[in-house]
Amino acid sequence: MQLAPGERSILAFFPSSTKAEACSKALQEAGLNEVRVDRISRYGVEADSVFNNPIAGRAKTMTGLTLFSADTSTINDSDSRVLMGADPSVYSMGRDDEMAGGHAFLLTAVTGQEKVEEAVNLIKQHGGEV
Repeated sequence: MQLAPGERSILAFFPSSTKAEACSKALQEAGLNEVRVDRISRYGVEADSVFNNPIAGRAKTMTGLTLFSADTSTINDSDSRVLMGADPSVYSMGRDDEMAGGHAFLLTAVTGQEKVEEAVNLIKQHGGEV
């Protein structure tokens, strides 16, 4: 994506998806149309709520629950899956605070220069780090 003249991008990190989504809604209510929330993973995988839902009995893999890696191919990426299974956050002695500095949710917003300060203030009010 290329920004138009006068547009600015804002990247903010959040400790939870709940806070990031609440901030996203607040930014959209403030008039920002380009707002997106993503989960950051050191393994390049995406969350799949269908497979990563242990309450519904659909936890496909152990790493899918802790590293949001259920979308990783069991055939093509078998080496990656072994390494992910050895990650400290997968077993009980591990800590998840090493994931993206403990702030694994990225909010990206695009706005004009006139709304940057307002957007940054909203992000900070919702617990985000810019």
